Amino acid sequence: MQNETVIAGFGGQGVLFVGKVLAHAALEVGMEVTWFPSYGPEMRGGTANCTVIFSNEEIGSPQVLNPTSAIVMNQPSLDKYEDMVVKDGYLIVNTSMTNREVKRKDIHAVCLPATEIAEEIGDKRLTNIVMLAALIKASDFFGQAEMETALKKSLEGKKNDLVAANMIALQKGFEFRA
Repeated sequence: MQNETVIAGFGGQGVLFVGKVLAHAALEVGMEVTWFPSYGPEMRGGTANCTVIFSNEEIGSPQVLNPTSAIVMNQPSLDKYEDMVVKDGYLIVNTSMTNREVKRKDIHAVCLPATEIAEEIGDKRLTNIVMLAALIKASDFFGQAEMETALKKSLEGKKNDLVAANMIALQKGFEFRA
C-alpha cells in the first residue's frame, strides 16, 4: 500500500507540522516515509503545502501528482487540489476557510468547520490537528493510538507544553460527525 497525501493552506496554519505528525505516524508502524515541504517566499500568510508519502515498500520519488488524500485548509487549496485527488481518495476540507462545497462525487469528502472547532478548544492554531484526525478517522490509515504517539513525538522537547491541547484537538477531530 502506498499513500500520497498533500496538506495545503496558508503559511502559519501548521501545514508543515501536521505533515511531520503524519510522517511520524507512518514511521511508528514501520513504513517507508517521505516528507516534502513547499512554501512561498512570504511564509506566514503566503501559500504552504507539503506532501507525505508512506508505503510498505521503498518510495521512488517524493513528487505527488495525484494524491490519495488531501487536507485543504483554505479556499485556494480546495480550488487547486480537489481535482487532483484520485478517485475514491479522501479530501478533508476546512469549511471555516472555504466558500463552496466539494463538487466531486467520486471521492470521500469530509467537510468540517475545523477552525471553529479549534477555537472552541481555545486556540485556532489547533485547526491542523483537528483536520489530520478527521483524515485518519475517514481513511483508517492508522489508529488513534498511533496518532497520539506520533503527536507526542512531534512535540517532544521545547513544545512539551502543547501536548495536552493538541491531544484534545486530535480527539475532537476523531469525534467529528460529518
